[in-house]
Amino acid sequence: MPAVIAKKRFTVADYHKMAEAGVLPERGVELINGEIIEMSPVGSKHLFCVNALTELLTLKLAGKFIVSVQNPVRLSNFSEPEPDLAVLQRVDNRYADRLPAAKDALLLIEVADSSYVYDREVKLPAYAQSGIPECWIVNLEAQELEVFWLPVGDAYQHNKVWRAGDVVRAQYFELELAVGEILPGS
Repeated sequence: MPAVIAKKRFTVADYHKMAEAGVLPERGVELINGEIIEMSPVGSKHLFCVNALTELLTLKLAGKFIVSVQNPVRLSNFSEPEPDLAVLQRVDNRYADRLPAAKDALLLIEVADSSYVYDREVKLPAYAQSGIPECWIVNLEAQELEVFWLPVGDAYQHNKVWRAGDVVRAQYFELELAVGEILPGS
């Protein structure tokens, strides 16, 4: 008879207590579906893309939304990822009294180099399941931007791929970006 191994799923509260006790590193981990996941190291292409997106989103969305960079968004009692960028509803105190939740997020962006499969197969379904209206994955290896919108269950009903030379438009608020501006080497 095969051995039954019990797994302990951590809650967001457990995760925060471990961080406060110094059990977890300050950066480099996130909570997904009750599991503490070590994040991939950041390379120069990833850094370029996150910096380009940060600059462009901040310029285009200033005063309308909050652009949050590599900060947590609480999806559920068992998931608190740190997407590379989040476009959040604007609140006067800029979330000083709480972490942003799924209901606050209009767009989450993941920049994927070595993490593409994980972002696509693990994080994207978690984002859909929590009702994030739109997600982008910048696939650095393929040099393309994948856009997903209209979540139903743990999947998005629509997706489209954009490449250098294209202009991507957000689905639920006013935003246009030239894809070539965010891809390194374009």
